Amino acid sequence: MIEWFALVQVAVAVLVGLGCVVIGLAGRRPSDLTVGGLGLVLVLLVAQAITAIVAPLVGNPPIGSALEFWVYLVSAVLLPPAAVFWALIERSRWSTVIMGIAALAVAVMVWRMQVIWTLPPV
Repeated sequence: MIEWFALVQVAVAVLVGLGCVVIGLAGRRPSDLTVGGLGLVLVLLVAQAITAIVAPLVGNPPIGSALEFWVYLVSAVLLPPAAVFWALIERSRWSTVIMGIAALAVAVMVWRMQVIWTLPPV
């Protein structure tokens, strides 16, 4: 994994997550802004998946468990579409909060993926 890219992903996911939580708690329903924010998080995750495929081929394999890394990555990629799907079915302020929680969960998962990629198992 590329460290600066992981940090950008974490920062974007935290900003989107906090924004969605604040917007949802303010009583607003899902909008283009909140759904678009999760779309951005998803695009960055897809770019991370492509990077994770290419990196070992060019000499940057994960130091930790590759299986654990891929489970985190696949799970993280599934979270934003699932949260948006839920938000579009149940259009309430709470679905906006759920989208924010999903984005925050992605931030934690991306950081964990960075740790798995760079640190040896204990």
